Amino acid sequence: HTRLRTVTRVQTCALPIYPPVTWLIAGLGNPGEDYADTRHNVGAMVVEDLAARAGSRLRSQGSVPVDLAEFHEGDERVLLIRSQRYMNESGPSIVGVARKHDVPAERIDCVHDELDLVLGALQVRIGGGSAGHNGVKSLTSALGTPEFLRVRCGIGRPPGRQDPADFVLEPFRTAERDVAMELVDDAADAVLTLVRDGIARAQDRYNRSGPRGA
Repeated sequence: HTRLRTVTRVQTCALPIYPPVTWLIAGLGNPGEDYADTRHNVGAMVVEDLAARAGSRLRSQGSVPVDLAEFHEGDERVLLIRSQRYMNESGPSIVGVARKHDVPAERIDCVHDELDLVLGALQVRIGGGSAGHNGVKSLTSALGTPEFLRVRCGIGRPPGRQDPADFVLEPFRTAERDVAMELVDDAADAVLTLVRDGIARAQDRYNRSGPRGA
């Protein structure tokens, strides 16, 4: 006898493919070699460190005055931004990239120096005022809201009666450099933790009132 073989057809449906979530990490600083190693450029140093870790490089963009690098952290797409405009004019260029890539305010992370935190202190937070920081003011104005993420990197107050505007445009002193480099490294780790695990985990792990181990 010939045995009939019954074939059962199984219907399959393709699962939808969702694009990875995009984050924009804006490292604040002034453009050019004259400012590259100054206290005011700590934010830019952090995005440069993140680009180097990812084996990427910040490249100039023809349409928007920024340097940009991109990498993936797990399922998350991360854009690193360093504006080519001076600090007080940097907001529109950062927001231009955010709008081009449909990045909402709550996924924009602004990394910047902070006079009101001692050298080596670190604070991850969302929203709040600018504390007089012109780059944060510019970004808030261009974005139309202060409700974006910040990684605030403490550089401390100037000694004596030195004008803070002069202080932030000076390089770190030799005695400060080890703490400053640890700060850049830890701020970069805080950004990655924020992207992977959320703000609460990043705050628990990295918020501190002084240098690492103090």
